[in-house]
Amino acid sequence: MRINIAIDGPSAAGKSTIAKKLAEHLGYVHLDTGAMYRCTALKAVRNGIALDDEQGVCTMLENTDICLMTDGTVFLDGEDVSKAIRTDEISLAASAVSKMPQVRADLVARQQKMAEAKGFIMDGRDIGTVVLKDAELKIFMTASPEARAERRYKQNIEKGIPTSDVETIAEEIRQRDYEDTHRAASPLKKADDAVEIDTSYMSIQEVCDAILSLAEPFLVREGSNE
Repeated sequence: MRINIAIDGPSAAGKSTIAKKLAEHLGYVHLDTGAMYRCTALKAVRNGIALDDEQGVCTMLENTDICLMTDGTVFLDGEDVSKAIRTDEISLAASAVSKMPQVRADLVARQQKMAEAKGFIMDGRDIGTVVLKDAELKIFMTASPEARAERRYKQNIEKGIPTSDVETIAEEIRQRDYEDTHRAASPLKKADDAVEIDTSYMSIQEVCDAILSLAEPFLVREGSNE
């Protein structure tokens, strides 16, 4: 019997990076739910659909295929959009579409269906509170806006993604934080049974080790059931 791990937190807290490494270590599947909202935003922008047109976006989703590969590649209607969805413009657009209750209902249903088999590490903003409320382990990752901006800037440079300067990114992150925590539909918040980890001054390995320590009791039970 395998377990599900939910990782929540604000934009650029390192959720996807950590989830991906944990999945590789445990032999689990990483589901980057944020990528699904980014794909939705990218397609809406490309099709000239207003980011406040909920019905228009929902109608578009009815004929939209989003595929998340185990190696982190993201396909939108058969096209590799792994880089296209990571621009600052699409990041803000994703925040806009993620406020829409009908859009969230559509994507959450897809995410829950994927995770039924267990053995998934899912990261986002409402995983522990909405998507996987019964996840065996819930983590809430956070970090200062400045630390997150530095990470996002370096990540963009390394991946060849057009980027703003660190100060601009930090301001965009603060704006995203405000929007994510104040939206009506599934606002970003820590689940009551989640463990909070401030990653501002932690390395990737240190964060992974901390989560693996928290997961160990569940993994021991998992091993005894096999």
